[in-house]
Formats: sequence, C-alpha cells, structure tokens
Amino acid sequence: MANYKVSPEAENDLYLIWLYGLEHWGLNAADSYISDLFVRFQRIADNPRQFPDVEDIRTGYRRCALGKESIYFQDAHDAVEIMAVIGKQNY
Repeated sequence: MANYKVSPEAENDLYLIWLYGLEHWGLNAADSYISDLFVRFQRIADNPRQFPDVEDIRTGYRRCALGKESIYFQDAHDAVEIMAVIGKQNY
C-alpha cells in the first residue's frame, strides 16, 4: 500500500463536507461518506497516474471525482498529498 497525506486545507474541506452531510443527511451518512473519501484517497495513492492531470487548474495537480466532490492531489516522491476536496460544501 502506498502512502498519502492530507494537507491542512483538505482536512478543513473534509470537516466542511462532514458538517454538510450531518446537517442534510445525519450522522451515519456523514461518517460513511467521509470513510468513502478515505478509501478513495488510498486508491489514489496506490495508482495516482490513473487520474487525469489538471495542469490548466494548477501545475502538478491531478483530480479524482467521488460523487459531487473533486479530490485534487499531487504525486510527491514519498507520498501522494491530498491538497483539496471541493464539492457541495463550497457552495
């Protein structure tokens, strides 16, 4: 299993996603969706190059979608770094 790390900005995004889910669908759904995101983070880390680059958004970034969220990450030497998770919580 490859490694990944979550940037402070992405940690804040995850909190906002969880809070949005809690307010709209309840605790179990919010927790479940966050778990799904962490499963996706590991999938990204295991094979980051399977996801498209988004050089037009930011140099060195790639993107993976999960539901209505877009996960932006960088493929660093020692680990994939999750930079942002942008979705409905941002509207």
